Amino acid sequence: MKKLLYAPLILLIICILLLVGCSVHRISSFKHITYNNESKMGLDVYKPKKLKGSKEVLVFVHGGNWNSGNKNMYRFFGKGMARKGIVSVVIDYRLSPFSTYDVMAMDAAKAVKWVKENIATYGGDSSKIFVSGHSAGGHLAALIATDETYFNALKINNPIHGVVLIDAFGLDMYKYLTISRAPKDAMYLPVFSKDPATWKKGSPANYLHQGMPPFLIFLGERTHHSIIFGSYDFLGSIRKFQPDAQLIVVKKKKHIPMIVQFINPYNKAYKQILEFIHK
Repeated sequence: MKKLLYAPLILLIICILLLVGCSVHRISSFKHITYNNESKMGLDVYKPKKLKGSKEVLVFVHGGNWNSGNKNMYRFFGKGMARKGIVSVVIDYRLSPFSTYDVMAMDAAKAVKWVKENIATYGGDSSKIFVSGHSAGGHLAALIATDETYFNALKINNPIHGVVLIDAFGLDMYKYLTISRAPKDAMYLPVFSKDPATWKKGSPANYLHQGMPPFLIFLGERTHHSIIFGSYDFLGSIRKFQPDAQLIVVKKKKHIPMIVQFINPYNKAYKQILEFIHK
């Protein structure tokens, strides 16, 4: 009788071990690689341990209101993408109050430039570089993908093949800072200044154009209203150039859970990102 009672528990443990075995290991990690000697900013590379040919590359830019966060907090995302067969890169960049948005964007662009020039060593296909970002990181990813200023300054053609935004904030900072009266907005002034002209200059929405990389946008159903409004507004502008641009609403998700969901290796969003990348 006891054996029968324990059987379901044993079966559950076996299933968990099998699932963990499918999602853990089989990747290689390369930590703290300096991509910007001037600022000493670094990045981490994650790749499938067994590679057959070169793989697509996804560069991830973390969020944190432009004033917090670091690449170490998002190892789960880099590892998760590598377990799905993608060479992934998670970057650091300089933060507020010591840096403004354009310095951060240039750091992100320099990281992508490093990837373009070096990722083949790690099994990545330098002709298929995608960028992704959560929250403020989504703003920076969208900005370097659309505003050619950054890669022009680095004397390279824009190497970004596609953009994955995860609950991105700040896609139109001019519109947000003009409308919003939230007390917390004071934290954004060291990043974007008090000058409305700078707000416009720092807004990816103002650089959309024909021939820009395709976008995939994830939006939490229960995220901040400013992100919901901004994402739909951005989508409407993108569709003038990319009629098939996709926005995926993730049910019941708030802002932070939109990125934390990637801890689960079987999260549906992984499949959706892979479909976008492989398409």
